[in-house]
Amino acid sequence: MIEINNLSVLYEGNTVESLSDVNLSLQKGDFICVLGKSGAGKSTFIRCINGLQKPTSGEIHLNGKTITNAGENQLRKIRREMGMIFQHFNLIPRLSVLQNVLTGTFGYRPSFKNLVGWFSAEEMAFAKSVIAEVGLSEMMDRRVEQLSGGQKQRVGIARAMVQKPCVLLGDEPVASLDPGTSNRIFTLLKEMHERLGLLTIINVHDIDLAKRYATRIIALKDGKVIYDGLPKDFTEAEYQETYESQSQEYYFGSEI
Repeated sequence: MIEINNLSVLYEGNTVESLSDVNLSLQKGDFICVLGKSGAGKSTFIRCINGLQKPTSGEIHLNGKTITNAGENQLRKIRREMGMIFQHFNLIPRLSVLQNVLTGTFGYRPSFKNLVGWFSAEEMAFAKSVIAEVGLSEMMDRRVEQLSGGQKQRVGIARAMVQKPCVLLGDEPVASLDPGTSNRIFTLLKEMHERLGLLTIINVHDIDLAKRYATRIIALKDGKVIYDGLPKDFTEAEYQETYESQSQEYYFGSEI
């Protein structure tokens, strides 16, 4: 589904690459958690996949379409297939839950309809059904600024899902949430992933979440892939190499 070939990124003014010669094949059905310290290249990796960051070298292909050298119009079409969930939500606070979720349809619509805010009955019905799926039906008309962090992230998930994506991306989507809410968000993401048959790629700091929910873990260190495999095989040794620190027994004990 996604093929990444010799991907490297060197930001202007830096002497060390943020990503270095990354080669990966990511398939439909993979629920991937990307691990690594801050600065390991996780956000750059996600931004390259959705075309927000141009690589210094290498290519990314989605279902045979090249992302890395796509023009603006082609990239807009490619991004319709990718739902994106952000750490800081990227919602419009003064708009309602429903209005925010409907912005996820913009990639499929003429610009003038987006400007005037006209939506068909079918678009409205689908958005409402997705809002119901994330458990926010009773808050549909509430302004987003009145919601909790977990509720805002559910709005972000619903906005991504109305795109009807084949790829779901997340850049630290639970980093600002408490552990209980983080687990509920990951449960919701996993349920949608399995039901819709998605390729899901999520950057996360929490090794516990990765080992509980992922079907595949990719670990980055200094812009390089140092682990790509099953969660059960991500051992204490891999943890120490990834984070350059001692593991906690909780991660690798009987509780996982």
